[in-house]
Amino acid sequence: MSENRLPPGQYVPGPRAALHYGPVPRFRPQRWDLRVYGATESLGEYRWSWAEFDDLPRTDTVADFHCVTRFTIPGVRWRGVRASLLVDLAPPHPEATHVMVWAEYGYSANLRMADFLARDVLLATHRDGVRLTPEHGFPVRLVVPHLYGWKSVKWVRAIEYMTRDRRGFWEERGYHNLADPWSEQRYSYQEEPGQGPPLA
Repeated sequence: MSENRLPPGQYVPGPRAALHYGPVPRFRPQRWDLRVYGATESLGEYRWSWAEFDDLPRTDTVADFHCVTRFTIPGVRWRGVRASLLVDLAPPHPEATHVMVWAEYGYSANLRMADFLARDVLLATHRDGVRLTPEHGFPVRLVVPHLYGWKSVKWVRAIEYMTRDRRGFWEERGYHNLADPWSEQRYSYQEEPGQGPPLA
């Protein structure tokens, strides 16, 4: 990977363990579902069982993965359901501007609708040609390659459409609301006018 492809402050590490907050949840396929709710066009809720979700069309993307802790994993191959397809199947209300992505144990991350609809954003089920491992988010994780990795929520269970922004789990605990790695949007204090990235 060329160094000029790395966002500022990032490096390519050697082999490393997966990072996540809290315990790895147990997958129970008969009880698992994915919901879309909130400011939908119909004001109703959409739901897919595991069998229904696993039968949706898949696509592949290859993208670098940027963690806010400063490492970048180059060229990860993901396979999954495009977020834009899910939005087609569960249309948002015209006034919906953001989504909250919910995971097991109440973990969440907020995204602008435009970020969620970016072409390479997937609800991924596979990494590098095989099913996700539990530590990497099995059965489904969000992948948002153009933002820092905490926005790529593991163990996704619901998408909430919102008509105004609301901070998610890490955003409430001091991480930047937008998370663009190329602008080094790591911490919430940088949202103040005139505040840049922290000095190395």
